[in-house]
Amino acid sequence: MTTDDLSGMGPLVARLSRGGQRLRHADRTHPWVLDTAVVVLVFLMFCLPDLIHGGVDDGDGPRRFRLAFTELPVAGMLALQAGLVLPLLWRRRKPAAAFAAITAVFVLQWSLGAPLRADIALFIALYSLALHGRLRQLPWACAVAAGALALVAVRASSAVSVGDALFFLLSTATAALALGLMVRIRRAQLAGLRERAARLEIERDQRSRLATATERTRVAREMHDIVGHNLSVIITLADAGAYATDIAPERGKEALQLIGDTGRQALGELRRVLGVLREAGDGPPGGPELSPQPGIADVEALCATVRAAGLEVLYRTSGDAEALDSGVQLTVYRITQEALTNTLKHAASGTRVHLAILAEDSRLTIRVQDAGPAAPPGPPNEEGHGLVGMRERAALYGGTVSAGPAAGGGWSVEAVLDLTPGSGGDR
Repeated sequence: MTTDDLSGMGPLVARLSRGGQRLRHADRTHPWVLDTAVVVLVFLMFCLPDLIHGGVDDGDGPRRFRLAFTELPVAGMLALQAGLVLPLLWRRRKPAAAFAAITAVFVLQWSLGAPLRADIALFIALYSLALHGRLRQLPWACAVAAGALALVAVRASSAVSVGDALFFLLSTATAALALGLMVRIRRAQLAGLRERAARLEIERDQRSRLATATERTRVAREMHDIVGHNLSVIITLADAGAYATDIAPERGKEALQLIGDTGRQALGELRRVLGVLREAGDGPPGGPELSPQPGIADVEALCATVRAAGLEVLYRTSGDAEALDSGVQLTVYRITQEALTNTLKHAASGTRVHLAILAEDSRLTIRVQDAGPAAPPGPPNEEGHGLVGMRERAALYGGTVSAGPAAGGGWSVEAVLDLTPGSGGDR
């Protein structure tokens, strides 16, 4: 077969496939149509010739073959044909009952010694039982079919040897049984593939929704840290500038400049966070690259902003914290930013804040302690979103966050991150 022949078969195979799909859909919608069609086809091909010619023996076979069987009247022949063919109507809904009814008529017919072409119904029933019935019913069905076929071989022994007849009949029954099992296995495989495809599609959608929810949570956390901190600084500076306008106009001007710088910094961070939500093709070609995520090196600038807002921040570090992974550094920066923002909200101007970032071999500690009020004001037994956000960030690295009144007065926040390899966000 040439390449042109193979290429020419493509449209034919596609048309056959579409035709098969339409037939399967029609069969699911109207199953009785196919069952009736099978009965009509068997009647036309195997029953009608017997009615026209008067049985399997039409007078042209050998004499010993004609003498071996009984010739039935038309009424009896029609009754036996009906008993063999009509049970095929429920061969798919109740295959075991159809097989039992056909086998009973088959045994009765051969007990009378009358061969009929409609005996093909026994093999169709056996095929249907293998395809649609319960598998545990097959052993007894095979035994019953073998016994019925053995009866045929014995009754035909005067015309054909028992061994030859039995070999032919059992081979035909085995072929029908094997065909039914093969189609059943193939349908089960296709059903399994369809189920697996549907399950994979559901899992893909679930992963997509989970990734979307995770990304939304991450962006919401970033937005809370950026907006909450910078707005707190801006509000504090605006209040201080309004107070200093009449007393020291130059301090009011300085406050306005700091407000502008803080607003521009917040705007830049917001653009960076929102920029990660865009697809690569949405932005202008050759546009400016997004600024890097803040890290421990930016904590000093953060402290300077808080100092400008009126707090006295004493910052110290221990260990090589700036050599840590960028994800750890971002977590440290955001936790520090949130803790300082809470202090800025609840502590009075001029409050001294001690900030320490201590990096050890397997852990990193962030400690923020102020000399302000013993506890932030708010509803009792209720945690703010800031503390929840800090704990969520620390949990990404197997860490914990604790907050409460300090031993020497004021408020203390302490976060401990696990720096052991494998304890990060890839767990």
